[in-house]
Amino acid sequence: MNLCPCGSLKDYNQCCEPIHNNHSLANTPEQLMRSRYSAHVKGLVDYVVNTYHPSCHAENEREAIAQSIGSDWCGLEVISTENGNNQDEGFVTFKAYFKQDGEQYCLEERSRFLREHQLWYYIDGIFPQSDDDKDAIIDPRLNQSVSQIKVGRNDPCICGSGKKYKKCCG
Repeated sequence: MNLCPCGSLKDYNQCCEPIHNNHSLANTPEQLMRSRYSAHVKGLVDYVVNTYHPSCHAENEREAIAQSIGSDWCGLEVISTENGNNQDEGFVTFKAYFKQDGEQYCLEERSRFLREHQLWYYIDGIFPQSDDDKDAIIDPRLNQSVSQIKVGRNDPCICGSGKKYKKCCG
C-alpha cells in the first residue's frame, strides 16, 4: 500500500492522485487542501500553482512556490473545517509539519477557499493565534537584524499581522 501523504490513511491512488490529475474532483475545501499538501510532498508545482485562486496570480510566484514545495514535509493534521459566508467559501485549519536544518517545525494556518465555475481554489490564509501563543518559543529569526532575516513566502509575516509574508510585507 502506498499511503497518501495527506494523512487520510487511504492509498494515494484512491485519495489525492485522482485530484492531482483532475482538479474538479476536489469536492470540498478540505479535499483541495489535502491534495495541495500532497502535491507539496510529491513536488507537483504545476498543481499547486493551478489551484491558487486566479486573483493570486500564482504563476508570477512559480519560483517561490517551487522553493516552498522543496521543503521536507513530514505530516499533516487537519484541525477543523468551517463553512464560509456562502456555499462557495470554506475554511480549513491545519498543521503541516516540516523539517529544516535538522529541526522539525509546524506551520499552522486557517486557509480560505473559494469555489468558482465548480472548482475550489486556495485564496489566502491566516496564522491562528491562541492563548498558548504567549508562552510559545519565539522564532529565532526574529532576533536577527531585518537585513539578515530570511523569510519564506509561507512564513508568518515578521510584522506580526498573522498573515503569510507573501500576502503582507513580502
